Amino acid sequence: MRLETDASSKTRRHLLDHRTPIVVTGGTGFLGRHLMTALSARGLTGAVAIGSRDFDLTDESQAVRMLEMLRPEAIIHLAAVVGGIGANRKHPGTFFYQNLMMGTLLMEHARRAGVKRFVSVGTICSYPKFTPVPFREEELWNGYPEETNAPYGLAKKMLIVQSQAYRQEFGFDAVNVLLVNLYGPGDNFDPETSHVIPALIRKCAEAVETGGPEIVVWGTGGATREFLYVEDAAQGIATALERLEGGEPVNLGAGHEVAIRDLATMIADHCGFRGRIVWDPSKPDGQPRRCLDTTRARKLLGWTAHTPLDEGLSRTIAWYRAQREAEAARR
Repeated sequence: MRLETDASSKTRRHLLDHRTPIVVTGGTGFLGRHLMTALSARGLTGAVAIGSRDFDLTDESQAVRMLEMLRPEAIIHLAAVVGGIGANRKHPGTFFYQNLMMGTLLMEHARRAGVKRFVSVGTICSYPKFTPVPFREEELWNGYPEETNAPYGLAKKMLIVQSQAYRQEFGFDAVNVLLVNLYGPGDNFDPETSHVIPALIRKCAEAVETGGPEIVVWGTGGATREFLYVEDAAQGIATALERLEGGEPVNLGAGHEVAIRDLATMIADHCGFRGRIVWDPSKPDGQPRRCLDTTRARKLLGWTAHTPLDEGLSRTIAWYRAQREAEAARR
């Protein structure tokens, strides 16, 4: 593993200034909005956020049109079709095809268009099901991902292959970061497609409002997950844009795991829910354990997560309740 030199770091920062046109795909979404704020705070005000309403990146002609219209010198590819276990089980083909095509087409035409810098944002779902904990980047190819999210994880994993192949053949400057589950203000709280933290927050908040005696949660509660506060993730990606060199992927995570059972108790306490938490073992737990080794991020980027889970949950719940109150007032 090669550590970035001071000279290469300065060169990278020199190429990026307030005039640099940067396209952030998925920039209108949950993580994208926080990333746009982080880029602006660094003086990179030439960044433009695009979403699926602007361009359908699974359509080759629209990917080409976007590049011709916006002429970016750098791209941060956040755009993805994502969801929790239920959504992954219901739409595996959609998750595979759309994630694979939008990334592959975008990178190919970015290369042809002379884009100078491409940051691909991947996922912990790409790791093998039984990866030793904490997950080290060297273990990425040592097995098949957990079945419920394998199509999504493999589609995103292919962008690492493409990045490395394009770097080798064309000298294309593509780098990759891998994220754990995110959470925070602005998350997706849709019961059909949300991840575990927003799903639990919604269930607990609604039970408090209605006086419900219990909430039902998928699985046994024994699986573990790692959660990264969205603002920390945005800072990590912005730092990768400025500093990351080479073709090897870099984990961005909080560096510690929590059992879903304990997470549910924490969220219930924050929401003031005092009823029963009922576990449904007929539903899948997903991957048994997930936790990233973030040593490489510290060494190459000088980045670590700063927001404790308890604090992040408190902020997220406060934001969600404020949104519900505002929505109720508009009725």
